Amino acid sequence: MEIALIADDSKKELLTQFCIAYCGILSKHNICATNVTGKQVSQATGLQIELLLPGAQGGVQQITSRIQYNEIDVVLYFCSSDANRVFNESEYQIQRMCDLHNIPVATNIATAEVIICALERGDLDWREIVNPRSEYNRRRKVKLI
Repeated sequence: MEIALIADDSKKELLTQFCIAYCGILSKHNICATNVTGKQVSQATGLQIELLLPGAQGGVQQITSRIQYNEIDVVLYFCSSDANRVFNESEYQIQRMCDLHNIPVATNIATAEVIICALERGDLDWREIVNPRSEYNRRRKVKLI
């Protein structure tokens, strides 16, 4: 499965701690992340993470684009819960694309835990058929050729 990680500045440490707790499950999957978040999680966990641009410099848009091409299976986007935060258009776009393409998205630790546990149980295996970059579809293409 292809998992995307994003965290607002105030939630980077929480996402890192979450990834430490679920490192065993996450290590079985491909992970991409916005630059700073990915570096922090990778350093803390040893996970191989594809680093994209920093969130504010286009990393969030890169993930949104991958979602639009159905190349992401799960999004963990830990958003700031600060009541005074400014509306974030890119956050809205990610959630909109996840809704459009039926991609599970977690914006807090509670939903992230539910999704990761479902991933481990195999509840999200249907995404393997839908995602053109999945191992399932790569093997299928080789057989067809």
